[in-house]
Amino acid sequence: MTLDPSSALFSAIVPAPFGAIGIRTATGSLRELVYLPPHFSEQAALDAQAEQAALQVARYLADPDFVFTLAVPEVGSAFQRTVWRAIAAIPRGTVRTYGQVASAIGSAPRAVGQACGANWFPLLVPCHRVTAAGGLGGFASHDDEHGFHLSVKRWLLKHEGVSNTPWQQQSIFA
Repeated sequence: MTLDPSSALFSAIVPAPFGAIGIRTATGSLRELVYLPPHFSEQAALDAQAEQAALQVARYLADPDFVFTLAVPEVGSAFQRTVWRAIAAIPRGTVRTYGQVASAIGSAPRAVGQACGANWFPLLVPCHRVTAAGGLGGFASHDDEHGFHLSVKRWLLKHEGVSNTPWQQQSIFA
């Protein structure tokens, strides 16, 4: 019998239109959500917290208006948590630029981008709603225009109904 290596990495894996979402839990807490490429197979939850997270992730993927109720552990620096709180307040179907978020919290756009890249809980802290002033920007510490992570960002924005924004002229939904 061959053991799937992803089973040792994740407490659950939820299929998604762009691939999958890996869920990590430990000691009864959610620890991380990870965007995974299509070669990862669905994996049943190994514990109650992973089961709850998998259920909520699946509900969001089916309905962009779904509101998560998962507890997010306090991780990251005080600055990162400030950025993540500001991002969590961005409504579905809306985007803000790194500069707008930075201005709102008294910081710099690059620092906001770095905090976005360090986000352990994408979807719960919707960093996909933060873009560059003149384009899509990066995502999950990746900025390859045609790479996997930016295709996830494009899918999430489209899923949430983001439209008629200046950066769409760059064919982000291609």
